[in-house]
Formats: sequence, C-alpha cells, structure tokens
Amino acid sequence: MSVRQNQQPQTALVDRYGRSVTYLRVSVTDRCDLRCVYCMAENMSFLPRRDLLTLEELDRLCSAFVDRGVRKLRITGGEPLVRKNIIWLFQALSRHLQSGRLDELTLTTNGSQLKRFAADLKNAGVERINVSLDTLQPDRFRAITRWGDLATVMRGLDAADAAGLKVKINAVALKGTNEDEIDDLIRFSHDRGYDITFIETMPLGEIDGGRLDQYLPLSIVRARLLDRWTLDDIDHNSGGPARYVRVRETGGRLGFITPMTHNFCESCNRVRVTCTGTLYMCLGQEDAVDLREPLRAGASDAALQAAIDEGMLLKPKGHDFVIDRGANRPALSRHMSVTGG
Repeated sequence: MSVRQNQQPQTALVDRYGRSVTYLRVSVTDRCDLRCVYCMAENMSFLPRRDLLTLEELDRLCSAFVDRGVRKLRITGGEPLVRKNIIWLFQALSRHLQSGRLDELTLTTNGSQLKRFAADLKNAGVERINVSLDTLQPDRFRAITRWGDLATVMRGLDAADAAGLKVKINAVALKGTNEDEIDDLIRFSHDRGYDITFIETMPLGEIDGGRLDQYLPLSIVRARLLDRWTLDDIDHNSGGPARYVRVRETGGRLGFITPMTHNFCESCNRVRVTCTGTLYMCLGQEDAVDLREPLRAGASDAALQAAIDEGMLLKPKGHDFVIDRGANRPALSRHMSVTGG
C-alpha cells in the first residue's frame, strides 16, 4: 500500500457552475479482450505500457481525489480486469472505504474475467459492479464483440452472484442489432435480481462501420416498451447519469442513459482520468489536464492538487455529442476505451 504524503483536509471540488464533483471514473488500461463493434475497430493499436500509470501512481492519484471529497470511485478500461495485478489496486483503495472517506469502490467490466476475480473483488470491498451485456444470443454476442463467448460471461455472472456482488447490466441499444432483444434483456436481468440500464451509442472514436447504422434513440425504445410494460418513474439515483423507472410487471429497476437525445449535464458530478493520467472533465469534450507529469516529476501533494484545480476551471457546462450525418464521423477521435467506459 502506498504511504500518503499528508492527511490534511482539502477543500471540496466544485466547478465554475457550482456542481460538486464527487464521482471519479478511472481507466486502468486501454486494452480489452473483446472488440465490441460500437467501441473500437477490430485491429487496434494500444498504448505502450510505459505510458500507462503504474498501480502505485493510480493509487496516489485516486487518493488525491478522495482527499478532495470524491465519494465514489469507478475503475474502468478497456477491460480493467485484464490489467496485471489489478486486485492490488482494489485492495489498496479499500482503505478509504474502511476509513469512511469513500462510499463506494466499484468497476465496469465485460464479465469475461469475473469467474476468476469476483471473490477477490468482494473481499477488497467492492459491493456492486456494472457488467456490459448487449445480447443473450451466443452468435449475436460473438458478432457484437467479435471475439467474445457468451457462456464465459454467464459463468462470470454466476461467480458474481456466488460472491455476493450486486450486479447491474449495461446494454447499448443498437439499431438493427439487438433492438428485438430489449424485452428479453429486461426479463433476464430482473429475473436474476439485477438492475438494467440501456445506453445510447456515443460518437467516440473511429470504428469499422457507420455510427448512423448503430444509433437507436432511447426515446423510441421507451415508447415501444410502453406498449408492453408499465413504467413508473422513481427517484432512484445510483450516482451516475441514468434516469430510472420501475417496471411494474417485474418489480425491477430500468435505467436510461441518453447522451444524444437528452443530455444530463446539468447535474454532472463526474470527472474521468485515463490510464495515462489525463484528466478529462467531460467525456464529450477535449479539454484536459496532464496529471502524469506531476506524478512522475515527484510533485508534492499540493502541486498535484493544483493541477486538479486547474482541471476544475475547464469543466464545461455540457457536452456537444452529435453524429455527423454528412461525413458519418465521430464527434471525437478518442475511443471510449482510452477515456474509460
């Protein structure tokens, strides 16, 4: 475990629009063992390992944000569980749970490594995880992920259940691909006691194929669901951007994340750090601050905090996601796997 240079109380992180930043999403790798068609191209060039923050650097950086009032840490990727010795980081960060300075330590995963790591995650203080799952059909799963095996993910979900981890399913709504499975995904999730959230595909990074071919507005999905389900608006908040309803027929919760049709920027409480130590104040903007340089230059905690404060001044009022219908190109060239899912 790393040794903190000081334990002095710090002022809370508040952006220039008065929004408190209490949620940090940290990518630990841009690598993934799948190649989902909406996330990346099949033949990807990944970052040199020397460019990635070490686990010790990630620990110090996350702890610097905890010092400033961040109450929720989400570890992401790429696929975070393919990072060598990643459980060490969860174990190191768990001290903030034990001290009461952190409310939640969690992760988003594709589920491929859950059978191996579910029990270790639980033992490190993780109580809740998000698992990305866009289809329940094995052939379709392989087509969406290019390399994936649905049975492996199902075994991972069984391991998560056995370990006592609470699971939420994340499903990207893809036009012409899985829109006929929306009801099945809801039933599957709620039958297992999981929440499920549907997400609109976002125009991040060059992929093989067109964004317009994938984009399915969740306003359409929700309207279709009303033909078969009773959706009751509820005040549930998981700390992220999803808006939730309860499906009366199943009793389960259903969320919608709508960066394209209805953005959620007015209540944004999040910032993101990439696996290279770049702080992005918004997933949909390019304004960023390099935190790796002060980390590797041996900067004091005060200098690191000053760099974080610089980032807060850059946090925009909102994102500008739009799919360019003329050129059919992404809003940003940066892949989601680089920023963190």
